[in-house]
Amino acid sequence: MTSNRGKLAEFRSALAPLGIEITHSEEECDEIQADSLREVVLSCLDQLKGKGMRDIVIDDSGLFVHALNGFPGVYSSYALRTIGMDGILRLLDGKQDRSAHFECCIGASIGGEEFTVSGRCDGTIALAPSGEEGFGFDPIFVPSGYYRTFAEISITEKNGISHRGRAIQAFAAELRGRIDEAPR
Repeated sequence: MTSNRGKLAEFRSALAPLGIEITHSEEECDEIQADSLREVVLSCLDQLKGKGMRDIVIDDSGLFVHALNGFPGVYSSYALRTIGMDGILRLLDGKQDRSAHFECCIGASIGGEEFTVSGRCDGTIALAPSGEEGFGFDPIFVPSGYYRTFAEISITEKNGISHRGRAIQAFAAELRGRIDEAPR
């Protein structure tokens, strides 16, 4: 379940080969002020379970810019809404270190069991936005080993290297392991 249509497309693309269907939900949770993506995810899982929802999969992601001491991090969606990509680029004006990473934490409550997995993608912040694909900060993030931003590569290519793609791979592996261990 996700309310972000960009994330929904990435989940569907990555999980379809496994026969796992992800549906969209408009149900929201209050994102707590926290130090980690995992704390935010676990809080949202608890809130949604409290509303009677079952078999929930949610994620939270953040862009962590090293020269900005990890900002925007867990506040990435707020920073995108308020200062946007241009604000991040202005904050980096004159800074030599443009290194950054994206992190994704996926939390699930399936069959009454909870678990979390995570993924990370290192890279740098571009000098200017570029590309039409993706969403969020994708037009300013260049993954390590690439010269193009996330917004300049296909969703299939992005899913193979991105923080969310790596977290989804870990999620799928966790699900497969749980299915294989289930009593028959």
